Amino acid sequence: MDDVEQATKKLKAEMDKSKNKYVKVIGEFLLQHIQGNPQDADKLLDKDKTIAKSLNAMRKAAEKVKEGNMAMLSDAEGFAVVLEYFGIDGESQVVQTVSTVPSKPSVASFDVSLEDLLGGE
Repeated sequence: MDDVEQATKKLKAEMDKSKNKYVKVIGEFLLQHIQGNPQDADKLLDKDKTIAKSLNAMRKAAEKVKEGNMAMLSDAEGFAVVLEYFGIDGESQVVQTVSTVPSKPSVASFDVSLEDLLGGE
């Protein structure tokens, strides 16, 4: 079994065992990453490194940029932390989805007074 197959098996086993939805998200990201970057598969085979521990690394990275009581990373920043945790240099060549904030629905201007409704003059 080659490194890609072994890494895939290791990642899927952890994803199946975990109830944490973020383990599944990061696992899918890593599966896609090794499909496009098979040379990195061996780095995912380290027995001491897990998807769950990579989430902890993301938490620590977010705390460094914490503002008030909020700590966040963008998708790209989070995935970069995961790759760094596993010792993978460079950026992922996986196409990442970009979530967009829906634009505020336009509302027609409506201006009426109570007098207008009551038929006042």
